[in-house]
Amino acid sequence: MTERVSRDEEPRPRRAGVVGSPVEHSLSPVLHGAAYRALGLDHWSYERVERDAEGLGRLAGELEEDWVGLSVTMPGKQAALALADSATERARAVGAANTLVRTRDAGWAADCTDVDGIVGALRAAGGFAGGGSALLLGAGGTALAALAAFAELGITEVILAVREPARAEDALATAERLGVRVTTRRLDSTDLARTAAESDVVVATLPAGAVDERAHELARARLVLDVVYHPWPTPLATAVHEGGGRLATGLDMLLHQSFGQVEQFTGERAPRAVMRDALSAATGGELPLPLVGELGE
Repeated sequence: MTERVSRDEEPRPRRAGVVGSPVEHSLSPVLHGAAYRALGLDHWSYERVERDAEGLGRLAGELEEDWVGLSVTMPGKQAALALADSATERARAVGAANTLVRTRDAGWAADCTDVDGIVGALRAAGGFAGGGSALLLGAGGTALAALAAFAELGITEVILAVREPARAEDALATAERLGVRVTTRRLDSTDLARTAAESDVVVATLPAGAVDERAHELARARLVLDVVYHPWPTPLATAVHEGGGRLATGLDMLLHQSFGQVEQFTGERAPRAVMRDALSAATGGELPLPLVGELGE
């Protein structure tokens, strides 16, 4: 967390940015820029920095003292955790970090606010109160953060549907660290309609197009989080709407994960409604992007 500046002192420039590859289309500058303006942090800036995982390690050691934080996107999240001098328990559990904050001794502290993104998306857009069971599609980095979100939400029973169970080792290790019980199934031989209908939450973390042909099976669920939001609408989103279910999206995740980053970078409370409105404007108002409390939770 950054130091607050006395009213009698001249504000010093502060810099933050999103690091990844590719990063040119990142919407994080929209969110952070809106937050800094709303907080009156006119001396703050936020930019895109193109770096792969190896480049992130070099970058973190080269940044000047005016850099206070980095939002880390793919493919550098595991590298971000590895280079950090300290890390939150959830980042260690997930095995990756999307947030690096400059510490007082010029080191870096790592966190995984992706967990907040999933929790916030399910609670705000999905109206989810917690508990029960989940169907999780995929075993990549977003799926690992979803497991940590499940633990926070009180979901302890998870069916993990993956294309190749042998590649689910990281997910199973994460679940064990979190105390979440996981049953692994092969995606192509799973009765998705029945499993989705029996689950309280379905979280689809697979790439765009991976489950399009089975969208109507997944739409049997009461609540679906589809991490894909471009191009919109996805076949899964359309099927959920047609089936009368509730839907959360990757855009909801992006919004809710950014709140914690802003607060850790600036030491101020994130102006959530302002950030939501900025993201909505930047994406053409395609999605409602509710905040917790707006749906009567």
